[in-house]
Amino acid sequence: MLDKSVATTIFSHDRTKILLIKRRDVPVWVLPGGGIEKNESPEEAILREIQEETGYTSPTLIRKVGEYAPINRLARYTYLFECSVPPEEHTLENEEVKEIKFFPLNSLPHYLPPPYKEWIDDGKKNIPTVIYKRLHQINYLAFFKNCLCHPVLIIRFLLARLGFPINT
Repeated sequence: MLDKSVATTIFSHDRTKILLIKRRDVPVWVLPGGGIEKNESPEEAILREIQEETGYTSPTLIRKVGEYAPINRLARYTYLFECSVPPEEHTLENEEVKEIKFFPLNSLPHYLPPPYKEWIDDGKKNIPTVIYKRLHQINYLAFFKNCLCHPVLIIRFLLARLGFPINT
């Protein structure tokens, strides 16, 4: 399952805020998540990723929000879950994550790379059925536009994908 990934929406208990992480290699705010390791289920992977990226030691899986299929090689098949974390203190000691923070849903960071805004919106819907979508917003035209608007971020993203992250 190394070609598949997981991501999660973690809302505050009153569902007015969402937890985002700021990566070190590409310094943008994103949802917690990552790759699925060999012999690991998507559910196991997301709980592991939450612990690794946020420092919360006992996350809870609430529901599967959706499954998202790529339309090209720029993205991976992704399982999106909604999870919760206890209101306990957490310890952020991670080489990949610079910062974690709950953001008000009406005041998200200025730049959220695709498809995070759509995934947050899908998570907010809180519908009982699983959403199945294609990742149309991750395409070569969008990649080209991001190259023009955010060249440093794109270079850092590509270097990280090639195994040469620039951690700040």
